[in-house]
Amino acid sequence: MTEHARALEQLPGQLTLRRPVPADHARLQQALAGWWDGLGGEAGARQRQLLVPRLWLQHFAGTSFLVERPDQTLHAFLIGFLSQTDPRTAYIHFAGVCPEGRREGLGSTLYDRFFATVRAAGRSRVRCITSPNNRNSIAYHTRMGFQLEPGDRIDDDGVPVHGDYDGPGLDRVCFVREL
Repeated sequence: MTEHARALEQLPGQLTLRRPVPADHARLQQALAGWWDGLGGEAGARQRQLLVPRLWLQHFAGTSFLVERPDQTLHAFLIGFLSQTDPRTAYIHFAGVCPEGRREGLGSTLYDRFFATVRAAGRSRVRCITSPNNRNSIAYHTRMGFQLEPGDRIDDDGVPVHGDYDGPGLDRVCFVREL
């Protein structure tokens, strides 16, 4: 194993937390296509895959995490980074837990590990986004203490939405959490 692939921590259930390496990319791409219960159909799966090219595993491993089962099957991940523009801010780019691993506190474990990592780097704020149709993500981030940032419109459920945030038709919900 390379230095970055070493286990950082043993988690309950014989799970291992470690930093990602470029060789993890194919497994991560499979997870991005399959773990979201068909959200957005085939186009949604492809869009998720395109959001995490190999460069994330090459250049942001120090603030990202993977969780593996004893057989090295990918169980969860968090891809994050320190803002180069705002020295107070860190950003969670993408996170996921396999369907059979949800509701076990693993997402919270990854977020807490990320919060500790970015606090140690002098950061006091974390930002992230999600799609307006990903209601599970909106509920999760709210439970984790993230605040919804005002958008340019409010959807039917009262959620502020930023229209065309990531390009035409790619609306997003934006979150911020002070650490």
